[in-house]
Amino acid sequence: MSLMQKSLDGLSVGDALGAQFFVPGRSLPELQAGRPPAAPWPWTDDTEMACTLVAELRDHGEIDRDRLARGFADRCEPYRGYGPGAVVILHAIRDGVPWREAAGAAFQGQGSCGNGAAMRVAPLGAYFADDLETLVEQAKLSAEVTHLHPEGVAGAVAVALAAAQAGFGEILRRLDDGEVKQGVARAASLAECSVAEAAYELGNGARAMAQDTVPFALWVAARNANDYPAAITACVEAGGDVDTTGAIVGGIVAAGGAAIPEEWLRRREALPGW
Repeated sequence: MSLMQKSLDGLSVGDALGAQFFVPGRSLPELQAGRPPAAPWPWTDDTEMACTLVAELRDHGEIDRDRLARGFADRCEPYRGYGPGAVVILHAIRDGVPWREAAGAAFQGQGSCGNGAAMRVAPLGAYFADDLETLVEQAKLSAEVTHLHPEGVAGAVAVALAAAQAGFGEILRRLDDGEVKQGVARAASLAECSVAEAAYELGNGARAMAQDTVPFALWVAARNANDYPAAITACVEAGGDVDTTGAIVGGIVAAGGAAIPEEWLRRREALPGW
């Protein structure tokens, strides 16, 4: 349980700090110099959904998709930055539409391949870190209630495995073939390069898809595994969907033991009581 909480703290701080850089006037050089934005740092939908996922595991020890879908829908506050597709799905579930029908209708019946399932899943990876078979199964279940496209599911599986500190080889072995797997393979083989070069090669989440978010996030986490501030700063430097890459990377490296600065934790908006 404590490892899952550490991952949630890492995810939520990365999310909240990353979101600060959508505000005009925020400065990357100041962050690089150890002067992050002033408090408070409100968190976004990434954290709200991760908290629901953590509550599900804390209270029940496993994912029940019907129950999780209801939790996501009941707690959805659109002002937190939910994408329009997510709002449609979650409002439909709230109105009584079965989650499989609501999620399956996205993108002309293809299901969503967005990065939403990946952004919230790191604490689940930490929770099941000692049982990768169960982890993969539970990560898939957690994704499917909103992201039925295989790429959206693969993104969640990859991040959960990374949060369990599985290496690139293990992650690739357990991923189904597809664009996410191809991107993770590129991340694993990418020579030493700058953050900008890695973002150019792998994506930075600007398309809000698992395919262009997860490979870069795993690359950053692997290269900054023991340095939480450096990991989040790399996400800010890359631009794109900064709150989501920050959430994914923060959840992974915190689960691996990277220390979150206490001042950063104090500046993050308090997590919900539930």
